[in-house]
Amino acid sequence: MYERNLYIDRITPLINTPVIKVITGMRRVGKSCLLKLVIERLRSGNIKEQQIVYINKESLDFDFIQNYQDLHAYVKKCFADVKGLKYLFVDEIQEIEKWEKAITSFFSDADIDIFITGSNAHMLSSEIATLISGRYIEIPVYSLSFEEFLLFRGIEKPDISREFATFLRYGGLPAIHHFDLEEEVVYQYISALYDTILLKDVVKRNKVRNIHLLENVSRYLFDNIGNIFSAKRVADYIKSQRMSVGVETVQNYIAYLLSTFAVYKVSRYDIKGKRLLELHEKYYLGDIGIRHAILGFREGDISGLLENLVFLELKRRGYKVFIGQFGNQEIDFIAEKKNRKIYIQVAYLLATPETIEREFSVLLRIGDNYPKYVLSMDTVFGNDVKGIQRINLVDFLLGHDRAESL
Repeated sequence: MYERNLYIDRITPLINTPVIKVITGMRRVGKSCLLKLVIERLRSGNIKEQQIVYINKESLDFDFIQNYQDLHAYVKKCFADVKGLKYLFVDEIQEIEKWEKAITSFFSDADIDIFITGSNAHMLSSEIATLISGRYIEIPVYSLSFEEFLLFRGIEKPDISREFATFLRYGGLPAIHHFDLEEEVVYQYISALYDTILLKDVVKRNKVRNIHLLENVSRYLFDNIGNIFSAKRVADYIKSQRMSVGVETVQNYIAYLLSTFAVYKVSRYDIKGKRLLELHEKYYLGDIGIRHAILGFREGDISGLLENLVFLELKRRGYKVFIGQFGNQEIDFIAEKKNRKIYIQVAYLLATPETIEREFSVLLRIGDNYPKYVLSMDTVFGNDVKGIQRINLVDFLLGHDRAESL
């Protein structure tokens, strides 16, 4: 296992602190491996085996743990004769009915350090989850960054351009590195993951009856990453395919997909009016490889794919991300973290005066002094344009050059 230091560095200071560590993210982004890395660190620090309980709800070995009572009884039995600190790890805890009741009970014991993972965004927003409100810290996990992708590739002197093209085609799911990076094999694995997310995390959990309609909604969403989006537009499209569907049903299906972390909604912020807008949001994927596995890789969609990569990188770095609106113009991303705000435009190439005008003009209209950036695949840059920094997009993803300040 490769140590994903970005997350390990966030989790390590929380060990032996009186909070529940909740690691969230889409299936197969590496949450289980992070738990195992934490367990390895504990073992290397002379924590004895009997002080650690690890439960993986994706393993049939733990199929007998169906609800909070089963969980409570099993953990109590395991720790019955253990003195001192104890460590509890539960992987995919949302598979345990009313798990919060047992976790709250363990937390009250004070001598159990608790780490849990989940691949459902609503697991911490349900009514019963208020039992652990204020007692946990969430650590979101995302698919591999480009920097991590290069590490997993293990090439001593990688050709960055070639590797980025591979990253763009296959995405950042860690498990694809168990295979030769060939389209048929990788996309078959990702398609199987997509089916699991759709059938187990959406259909089964939400009792969806019209699976064909759900697939159509998800395909439409995947096909329109980075585009202005509305449930009505989706409903109209599906009706044009001679299928009956209402706007409310589309909204429900989108909400189900959002709950799996396979899709992220980005709201629009009116810079002049200083308010969030309820309409015309955009959606990005938890990993672009899923899109290619379902729809095929299309080079003509490069702009939306690059936006998706930048969105995920901003999320990895801990930013809250919005789409910006300034009058009738759009800013690709407004990103905020603590007291910091940045504006980002993403372009494939700044190849024409029209493209340069489109990307820079709206940023020049914004009167505040927060940093402004234009990211593109251009490799030759001149001076910044009136304070707006031009950065190569790959350099930004790798944290090189002036991108380090982001």
